[in-house]
Amino acid sequence: MNSPDLSNPRIFQTLGRVDAKSLETCDQLLLILPLKPAAKLFKQLPDGSKLQAVLRGSAEDSTPAFVSRLTNLKQTLVIGGRLKPSASAFEQLTLGRKLVAAATNDKAGSLGICVLGFDTAEQITIVNNILAAALAAAFQLPTYKSKKLPPTIKSLRLIGMPKRVDTARTEAEAAGNNLARWLTSMPPNKMDALHYAELARNIAKSRGWSYKRFATKALTKLGAGAFLAVAQGNDDDSASIIRLRYRPGKKTTRADLALVGKGIIFDTGGTNLKPFSSMLDMHGDMQGSAVALGILVAITELDLPIAVDCWLALTENRTGPNAYKSRDVVTAANGKTIQTIHTDAEGRMALADTLVLASRDKPGIIFDYATLTGTCISAITTRYSGVFTNRAQLHPRLKRTGQNSGERVWPFPIGDEFLEELKCHSADLRQCSPSGAGDHILAASFLGEFIENETPWVHMDLSASDCDDGLAHIASKFTGFGVRYTMSVILDDELYKAKT
Repeated sequence: MNSPDLSNPRIFQTLGRVDAKSLETCDQLLLILPLKPAAKLFKQLPDGSKLQAVLRGSAEDSTPAFVSRLTNLKQTLVIGGRLKPSASAFEQLTLGRKLVAAATNDKAGSLGICVLGFDTAEQITIVNNILAAALAAAFQLPTYKSKKLPPTIKSLRLIGMPKRVDTARTEAEAAGNNLARWLTSMPPNKMDALHYAELARNIAKSRGWSYKRFATKALTKLGAGAFLAVAQGNDDDSASIIRLRYRPGKKTTRADLALVGKGIIFDTGGTNLKPFSSMLDMHGDMQGSAVALGILVAITELDLPIAVDCWLALTENRTGPNAYKSRDVVTAANGKTIQTIHTDAEGRMALADTLVLASRDKPGIIFDYATLTGTCISAITTRYSGVFTNRAQLHPRLKRTGQNSGERVWPFPIGDEFLEELKCHSADLRQCSPSGAGDHILAASFLGEFIENETPWVHMDLSASDCDDGLAHIASKFTGFGVRYTMSVILDDELYKAKT
């Protein structure tokens, strides 16, 4: 199976003054100004007095703040935006998405980004955040239309920068996020578990990762009864757990960081069948695995000097005569027995055994990603994702990373008091509570029972993975939430180095 083209549009940089010559290279220009720009800023711009007049006639809270055309040969379309002082990363990214959307309604061509009126550090941060939105918009998601769609952005230009901007991180994060969104958007008949495993193998080969596929026969020997309970509803032997290893010049087998992703290729709900409206987009129930894979791509793009394992739990959750049922009792790879309650709570079953395997290798820390529960969406909407950890002292750091990255999270508690609701007479614990209340907390508490060696662990319930109107810098329905967040965990917080 062919991999998507993750190459970004070519990026040019024009240093120094914003002049007519530099703007002649742009078909569209995103012009980002402070909320109340000084009059002198417009003197730096060709047609500055015209742009200032247009801005005066617009409402302060309008986005775009104004739209105008320059009187140059290209008739460059200028889309203006304003940022309040100390605008958050989320606000900057959101502005970028809205401005890029306005620009790409015009003809495809070279898109310029110009940020004026901020100090140099702030300017560079804003430019990278607007660039992140442009790179997301430029990427073409899978389409099977008979007529090929043209690109929306052919090249990008950073105009009027005081010094050259390092865009490597933004480009790497875009590659990872674009891969996650591409995988999630693939139709389920084009991306089944076997095709997914093949694609992961191809990417591993091209990126220099080691690849190992644990098929159902190997998982049976490992006693992975929780994963296999979900997989047994398939009419073939397509299910597997994939392990990818990134070791940049390191001989160690121990990972600094392990990434684990839920990869339910299609989720019917199983024997407890979903209604139509709930099943329509269930090809996206593998987004956790796509995010984990996207993070590994971003890490590799930057050649980061950390050892990483990536585990993908790939299966469908089907109906049929062999599908698992309520009140079945199965044994997970760590020997714990589970009484199944609801077959649509399959994600925690597939992740349970995957977390056992990941934690047995004693990584420095585990992050897992899953479109796991509806109650997390009920609790915090699709604007945030939930985070849970067996190290409660990490809550402030996890929340701060969300604010800094623009992919915002909210911490929830887990622990023994919640496991009381999963007590069972015929097994070590129940898969979930029949009442469904607080299921995001119970699911995370359940998963915590499958972490071995006291390994530090963070679980992300991806309630922000699916937004019809887009979120932050991402305009598509599937957001790839978690790639940018985890790169901030690695590069800004260095959480994997912490003594947790």
